[in-house]
Amino acid sequence: MREGIHPDYYQATVTCNCGNTFVVGSTKKEIHVEVCSKCHSFYTGQTKMARTDGRIEKFNKKYGVNK
Repeated sequence: MREGIHPDYYQATVTCNCGNTFVVGSTKKEIHVEVCSKCHSFYTGQTKMARTDGRIEKFNKKYGVNK
């Protein structure tokens, strides 16, 4: 690698709004995030699945598509 062209590399502390902290490699010393894997609904299992019941029938009825 050439000298003087690469940014400094740090062990950055990532802090989430929920209070969770963890360490990653980065060019910044500290990183603040709003959502992490401890509080994101996808990872906590609280994701709400979209209900699609009757959407096809509703489309067919609205646009007059016959079977």
